[in-house]
Amino acid sequence: MIMKYLQVMKPGIIFGNLISVTGGFLLASKGQIHYDLFFNTLASVTLIVASSCIFNNYIDRDIDQKMHRTKNRALVKGLVSPKESLIYATVLGIFGFTLLCLALNYISIWLAVIGFIVYVGIYSLYMKRKSIYSTLIGSISGAVPPVIGYCAVSNQFDAGALILFFIFSLWQMPHSYAIAIFRFEDYQIASIPILPIRLGISVTKHHIVLYITGFMVATLLLVLYGYVGYKYCIVAVTINIIWFSMALQGYKTSINDVIWAKKMFIFSIIAITSLSIMMSLDFVVPYVNNQPSYIC
Repeated sequence: MIMKYLQVMKPGIIFGNLISVTGGFLLASKGQIHYDLFFNTLASVTLIVASSCIFNNYIDRDIDQKMHRTKNRALVKGLVSPKESLIYATVLGIFGFTLLCLALNYISIWLAVIGFIVYVGIYSLYMKRKSIYSTLIGSISGAVPPVIGYCAVSNQFDAGALILFFIFSLWQMPHSYAIAIFRFEDYQIASIPILPIRLGISVTKHHIVLYITGFMVATLLLVLYGYVGYKYCIVAVTINIIWFSMALQGYKTSINDVIWAKKMFIFSIIAITSLSIMMSLDFVVPYVNNQPSYIC
């Protein structure tokens, strides 16, 4: 009974977002954690992300039944009715935004509103079915949670927030394209105009390399701007070298695109999780008059 309502929320996506929110929050906290604020941030983002995922499931229920990877979703199998899902999504969204408004600052609230509108309204309702640029638009909403976590503490949209936005939005492009390549037939059957379908896998590989290059630069900006230390830097450089090398292997004529794309996808998760953990642990505390000056 409970499982069907958990499934329709896409728990994997929620968990991934919680890791990124935590990374942004702890990066800005710099060791001084306000636990009430931390809990409220996690809870409100969880509810809002869950709500947006349910709305996405409702919108995509017709194409989900055509795709192998989504044909067993709760709405497709009739475990949850469309009406139930709309009510469920609305209630979670109301609770999530109410908690957000009561506990967090205006910057975090507006970021959440923008992320929700982009994902549900622009990406799910229109771009996913109509435009080759849907992945790029979707990456905007996907990059919002860690920035919310950061701004909940910092109370400002500064260079750190902007760098986090670029890191997570650039990361999502090769991550999503890798899925589209090893699930190529699914997207083709559902007539979703994603890059590999419209322009081919070879062109998509070029885009993957370019986005990973941008991702590499963005991850190191946290070091250059003094937000994190050398331990994060070592992990980031290592991850960047491995992921970039893996991307270049896609150009080999003997490569199996499906196997290569699956490896790219799996490593992308390892990469962003590792960076989220490291920015949580290896933050740099600014010093004023030889004393640590916390921003919280």
